[in-house]
Amino acid sequence: MSREPMSEDSMVAALLRERDAYQRQNRADRAAQVTEQLRLRGYEDPEPAEDAPEDPEPAEAPGVDRTPPKGRRGASKRTT
Repeated sequence: MSREPMSEDSMVAALLRERDAYQRQNRADRAAQVTEQLRLRGYEDPEPAEDAPEDPEPAEAPGVDRTPPKGRRGASKRTT
């Protein structure tokens, strides 16, 4: 991998992806730190659209199945 410094555009894009991941993980403290780094680089958040929901529900990742595979037992419950 190259050790050349990232251009400002690619750094901002990487920070936006990182902030988005923190927001999906409900890690507001980390997202705020990344937002501060974006501000230092001159990035301003666009204004939200009037008809856009303020806090959309995060969609579950496609292909994620919450049931255990066949032939396996779930966590055993202690009876003692």
